[in-house]
Formats: sequence, structure tokens, C-alpha cells
Amino acid sequence: MKKMTKKQQKGYSDSSFGGEVQGREVACGLGFRALLRSSFKSTDTEEWLDIHFTRPVGLVFALLWHRLGVTPNMITILSIFLGVAAGIMFFFTDTLHNVLGIILLMLANFCDSTDGQLARLTRQRSMKGRCLDGFAGDVWFFAIYLAIVLRLWRQPMPGTEEVWSFWGLGLAAVAGLLCHSPQSSLGDYYRQIHLCFLKGREGSELDTYAREHAIAERLKGEKGVFWDRAFHSNYQNYCRSQERRTPAFQKFHATLMEQYGSIDRVPKEVKERFLAGSRPLMPYTNLLTFNSRAILIYVTCLLNCPWVYLLFEITVYNVLYVYMHRRHEKLCRNLTVWSSFSSTFSSSSPEKNDVNSLG
Repeated sequence: MKKMTKKQQKGYSDSSFGGEVQGREVACGLGFRALLRSSFKSTDTEEWLDIHFTRPVGLVFALLWHRLGVTPNMITILSIFLGVAAGIMFFFTDTLHNVLGIILLMLANFCDSTDGQLARLTRQRSMKGRCLDGFAGDVWFFAIYLAIVLRLWRQPMPGTEEVWSFWGLGLAAVAGLLCHSPQSSLGDYYRQIHLCFLKGREGSELDTYAREHAIAERLKGEKGVFWDRAFHSNYQNYCRSQERRTPAFQKFHATLMEQYGSIDRVPKEVKERFLAGSRPLMPYTNLLTFNSRAILIYVTCLLNCPWVYLLFEITVYNVLYVYMHRRHEKLCRNLTVWSSFSSTFSSSSPEKNDVNSLG
């Protein structure tokens, strides 16, 4: 299932859009395009479908909700109901219900895009919003997987007279818990790493288990911080899962921190080398997130063979996941060796040491 993603960091509020200047920009087409561009994190990491469809539609809704005084938290809650309703529709086998399911899930995704765009444009954050956003995606896919299980329950397996029954439940459990969840979280992690090297610490939502654990421990026993404690307690486990699966990147990151102190101080050459290797992997990270899965769900449910989606999740998506993971880890191992060699060479040069001492 879809675990809490880094974009939960975006936060929420109902305050006004960035002042009078931005308000005047929204009134014209150029203003809309400028706002749309500002809502993109990076052309390296944004999907074509999001750039040309989801984001523009989401921004239109964001501006509409803002005029109506609707807060991002309300939009997130609406997306939960839409996602659950979509799952209910996918339980049925007729075309009408499945088309309604597609429309409802698309609307839920627009809301997911809208709340983030509205939150970024208002530059406001709240811990309740971060918790709600992660919870929303989990609920969508739980409802969809449950609907598929119930839909298949009394259907015969292809080529046999045996019904799916508990076999369908087992297939969905493997697909959702053992495949979908780790695939999505690692894809999200690699995108945030890429953004961190591309745009710096402030341009990314890359977090660490150590930092989140420290926050969670500090909040223990405090009053009035329920949402903060709930978020950081859950989020630290999400970060730990990502870090445990990426030992080569953790070593590379530790090497850079030891040499330079922060990502923002890492030399441009090092960043460019990493980005050159990471950029070809961004399409894989996108394939392992929402859009491709949603399209596959739409097609297989319309054709009344949702079990194909579950098998695709376990096989094809897992192959992509393993390939992406191995490529990224190899890149980090190579760059760790190169970075260590470069650092040793630089430290042996008196002129280099004089320059570095100024930084």
C-alpha cells in the first residue's frame, strides 16, 4: 500500500496566496503559468502526465478552493472519501461502476495534487495536514486492494474451476504489503535524494531516521502535541526502512557529510556526477508511484481481470524496483570511492588546503 510519502512535509493552511502581487498575477494567463511552474519541484522528477494534466487541473481547483475559503485539510479529507468511494466502485464487475471508480480515483488524485499546491502557494504548514496527507493515500489503496479481493473472491481462477477465495487475499497481501509499499517508498526516497543534490536541502524533503527519532523522543511527555508526536513516531519508521535498504547511499552520504558538513557545501562537480547517474533512474521512480498503478488498475478492472494488476505488481514492478535499487546503489558505491580519492588528492595539495580553510 502507499506509505506516508515525503510530500507530507508540505503542510496546510487557509491563509492568502502570497500577497497582492501574486493575486494580480493569478488574474492573467501569465500569472497562472508562473504559479504552475512554481508548483513543480523539478523537471527531472515530475512525470509528463502530472506536468501536462494533473498539476494544471489541480492548480485550477486550488485557486477555486482558495476563493471559496476551503482549506487544504478539508481537501485532503475530501480525497479520502473519494478514494474510498473509488474502491467501492471497483468491487463491481459492470462497466458503469468501474468507469465511476476511475472518475472518483482521478478526482481523489486531483485533490491530492490540489492540497499540496495550495499549501505550497500559501507557504503554511501544519502537523495535522502532514498526518492527514499520508493517511489519505494509505486509505485509498487499502480500499482498492480490499475491493479487488472481494471482487475476486467467488470468481474462478483462469483456466480452472477453483475460485480465487483466499488465494486472491494472499495475492493482494503480497502485492500490497510486500511489493507496492517498499517500491513506492524507495522511489520517493530516490526522488528526494535527487532533489537534494539538485536544489539543496531547502529544495528537498529528504529526512533521516536520526533526526526524526530525536524529534519523536523530545515530544514524549509533552502536552498539546498529539499530531506532532503521531507524525514523527510513524515517520521515523518510514525513514528507517528507506535507510536500511540503501547502505551504499548511506555510506556515500556519510562521506560527504564528513568532508563538507552539509549537502549545500558539496562541490558542484560532485553534485553533477551524482545527478548524471541519478537522472536516468527518475523515470523508474515515477513508474513505481501513483500514475502507472492507477492506469493499470483502470484497465484491468474495466476488462474484469484485476488479478492481472496484482501479478503485474509482484512481477514487473518488482523487476523495475530491483533494477532501480541496484543501479542507484552501484552509483553511490562508485561515487564514494571517487569522492574519497578526490578528497585525499585535494588534502595533499597546499593550495587546495588554503582555499578549503576559507570555507
